Amino acid sequence: MLSSAAMKRSAQFAALRRGVSSWAHVEMGPPDAILGITEAFKRDADPRKMNLGAGAYRTDAGKPYVLSAVRRAEAALLAQGLDKEYQAITGVGAFTRAAAELAYAGAAGDLGRVAVTQTISGTGALRVGGEFLRRFHGGGERTVYVPAPTWGNHAAVFRDCGLKVGQYRYFDAQTNGLALGAMLEDLRALPRGSIVLLHACAHNPTGVDPTAAQWAEIQQAVEAGEHVAFFDMAYQGFASGDADRDAGALRAFVAAGRAPVVLAQSFAKNMGLYGERVGTFSVVGADAQERARIESQLKIIVRPMYSNPPVHGARLAAEVLTNPELRAEWLGEVKGMADRIIAMRAALRARLEDAGSARPWQHITDQIGMFCYTGLTPEQVDRLARDFHVYLTRDGRVSIAGITSGNVQYLAESIHSVTKA
Repeated sequence: MLSSAAMKRSAQFAALRRGVSSWAHVEMGPPDAILGITEAFKRDADPRKMNLGAGAYRTDAGKPYVLSAVRRAEAALLAQGLDKEYQAITGVGAFTRAAAELAYAGAAGDLGRVAVTQTISGTGALRVGGEFLRRFHGGGERTVYVPAPTWGNHAAVFRDCGLKVGQYRYFDAQTNGLALGAMLEDLRALPRGSIVLLHACAHNPTGVDPTAAQWAEIQQAVEAGEHVAFFDMAYQGFASGDADRDAGALRAFVAAGRAPVVLAQSFAKNMGLYGERVGTFSVVGADAQERARIESQLKIIVRPMYSNPPVHGARLAAEVLTNPELRAEWLGEVKGMADRIIAMRAALRARLEDAGSARPWQHITDQIGMFCYTGLTPEQVDRLARDFHVYLTRDGRVSIAGITSGNVQYLAESIHSVTKA
């Protein structure tokens, strides 16, 4: 008698002989929301069209921007004639050391207790981090609690690691600001030893960041619950223009030493290395011996995933971070990008108010970073696309990077038109 496996293979072969694919049962997956917006934008022939869905920096001319410091670093690397050999499993050492220094500065001492591995940008860092926590977080249930709302890919990444995903309240739709009281209530009610995902700065998608005083209350709640603080830092320097300020919450947690801290770090936004996929995942250990044990396990996690990471983007980032002249130039450029975003927020708010809008728009300038939660309804978003050729996600999130001095007036008039009724 044939085994069940053999019978299944036999049925598959029979299906193939009948011209029926073995994969006929595979269903069409839903389209990606952001890519769908971009596709609709590309199909639109109207010259006034605006794409405010994509999270990528644009110049005031609406063009992609490669940082001068990155171009100079690339020229220097090409001149060296570097090889393309495999790196260590944990990546380019000069990069991971410099990235950890940028993130933690003096908060973790000399960094001798920080285990760090290069990853496939911030998404890869979250994936490696999720797998590490699934295997080794034994202090409580293996559920990651994310803010509501959060970046659309967070839940999918963690679920694919085998973790459960829960939520805590974060955004107040009435004020378009932080729901601090509700957030603290939820954090205090979590099972002891939970995993809490925290956006280090420039919260995506809302643009709502806690103040320093609010961060202190959040930190106290996380520490009291003995939770793991899982920071996602995709915008260091890009949020306020000050890399140290943007890492303030992370460093405060680490310096206090009362909560376990892990970090997913990305250089896509703040160095414009979107396509190079440059990031790190790090764990703050108790001492050098613990760091070594953690690092050994990170290697075991990475090896079957992608063996070791790509070198070019990491070498670029390392050159920028370790060359004093290039580092200073980069910090100036990233501040310039942040300042342009801040200026576009101010311009959009001013033009909405000048248009005579009766709605409050202060939240546009209160929020920070690339994204703004406007408070627009899905129906208003649909009308913006249909009648005014302005494309954004249906939750009302606007990518401020898509706004320029040349289109901000048209955008304000369009938003006013769909909200004045």
